[in-house]
Amino acid sequence: MSETNISQNDMPPDRVTRFVSMVLDRCATDKGYAARLRRADNPDTEYQSWEALAALGINLEKEYMRLPYATVAAAMARSKAQQKGSMSLGRAIARCYEEGNTSDQAKAKLRRLLACEDVAETCRILRPLLTLIQSRVSIPLDYVRLLNQLRRMYWRGQQVKAQWAQEFYSKATEEEAA
Repeated sequence: MSETNISQNDMPPDRVTRFVSMVLDRCATDKGYAARLRRADNPDTEYQSWEALAALGINLEKEYMRLPYATVAAAMARSKAQQKGSMSLGRAIARCYEEGNTSDQAKAKLRRLLACEDVAETCRILRPLLTLIQSRVSIPLDYVRLLNQLRRMYWRGQQVKAQWAQEFYSKATEEEAA
């Protein structure tokens, strides 16, 4: 039997896609659940989100596994998004400032994110950045892409950082061409 006839839409959703869908659906109907997930943004109250994360199959013992899920879940709960978005992180950082990629502020935010040395630091720096993005960019983030990138930070951090930089600077190239 040939599997070449299976389209992308027929493929079963992966774990990250299911996680994002379940969190968005549950946050839309259960305000208490959303409030618990929002607490994952603060290291002092993150433990209050653990029940919700553990119920979704997240390993709480390993920080490098828990923090990406906690960070993205808190961002989704805070955004009140109805569905996953389409904007990449690098492009969203660029769009946070009116001047786009030429803005020194946008470049400083990106450089700080790219300077992170591990998953914990990346998630700590990313939390306020996600809040900024949600307040300034009308297009929601692609939470599936972001979570996949954060999960890969432990093993392939430089590759993920290169993706963020490419997304950020490719926006400048598109704007200059226009």
